[in-house]
Amino acid sequence: MINNTLSSYTASTPSIDTELDLTVTGQNGIRELESTLSFSPSLPLSISARQTWLVFAAAVFLVTVPVFVEAPIVRSLPSLSLALAAFWVWLSFTLMSRTATYVWGDLLFGFSWSWLAGAIYWGWLRWEPAWHLPVESIGLPFACWCLAKNWGKVGNYFYLGSLLGTVLTDVYFYIADLMPYWRQIMRVDADLAPQILQNALIQVQTPWGQSWAIFLALVLLTVGILPLGLKQRHWYAFSGAVLSTILVDSLFLLAAIAA
Repeated sequence: MINNTLSSYTASTPSIDTELDLTVTGQNGIRELESTLSFSPSLPLSISARQTWLVFAAAVFLVTVPVFVEAPIVRSLPSLSLALAAFWVWLSFTLMSRTATYVWGDLLFGFSWSWLAGAIYWGWLRWEPAWHLPVESIGLPFACWCLAKNWGKVGNYFYLGSLLGTVLTDVYFYIADLMPYWRQIMRVDADLAPQILQNALIQVQTPWGQSWAIFLALVLLTVGILPLGLKQRHWYAFSGAVLSTILVDSLFLLAAIAA
């Protein structure tokens, strides 16, 4: 009987050790899991921050693209430029159909409105600057409707930022009385364009022209920088579009100086 009791105790001992090992292992696993969970939010935050700045950079790029890419196409092949707007819309919806590329499709969809407006205006209406803002605003009602539905915020905020930059640039053209030069340069041969640009530059260099240029540049800087503190992708798209307006306008100024 005693032997049976000892043998049963001996047999039960490994099970106790096993339970203790499992308990210790389980506790260690819980500690490791808690440690992982306590640090895991930093990874998504770092990825999100990186993507947010990529959205900003992409917005800057997409504002400058029409200057170097669309402008040469639309002058000689306006119908092709118009057809490309439909391609951008198709590509944007294709990208939005995948979770990994949704944000880029969203941004591209907003860009398609800017491309469409540029194709229409610079292809057929560029001789009359008064039509510029109405055509550039072609996507404004739809963008407002989408934002009211909380859809496509990145792309629509990009479009609104791009439109705001266009509005302030055109306002400067009206205030500085540059519209006559706009009409002239759209109607004359390329050989006469440098002289018109030089005349427009003289108008810009007046105290009136310089004062308004500085004021509107400060407005663009303020409106473009403040939303960056909100740390949201759609605001970064908006800021990128607004701030890149200063870059584009500076390129035009340099072209006038170099003419």
